Amino acid sequence: MTSEDLRLEPVTAGNWRDCAALTVHEDQKRFVADVTYYLCMCHYGDTWHPLAAVRGDEVVGFAIWGVDDDGSRWIGGLVVDAKHQRQGVGRELVRQLRERLIAEPGTPNVALSYQPENTAARSLYLALGFVETGETEGDEVVARWVG
Repeated sequence: MTSEDLRLEPVTAGNWRDCAALTVHEDQKRFVADVTYYLCMCHYGDTWHPLAAVRGDEVVGFAIWGVDDDGSRWIGGLVVDAKHQRQGVGRELVRQLRERLIAEPGTPNVALSYQPENTAARSLYLALGFVETGETEGDEVVARWVG
């Protein structure tokens, strides 16, 4: 999958329902919340911003991003629809979002976190150059990408 195949677009009145309809495989539900929860975090908080991952005319994934007090950009709430998994969507979504965020002036790194038991996420993030720092965020492992 290439950047031409997948686009990151703002979540709008026209696509939020498609984002909310995304689902993951049953065994992944313990690692991610429903997209509607992430949308509420974005709407009612002041930290997170939502993006839809679109291939062709179809929303196939979703992520949120935010800025920490130290200027670090965080990727969170990453969801790839079950029927679009194992096709490179997650890899390309994280790659594009990482590149977009690290390009922001004053960004020291891009961070994310994941449950230690989520070996699929860990493998993906480490393969994309994220490095586990020894930090934790609640019960999750933190990894950062410096570029």
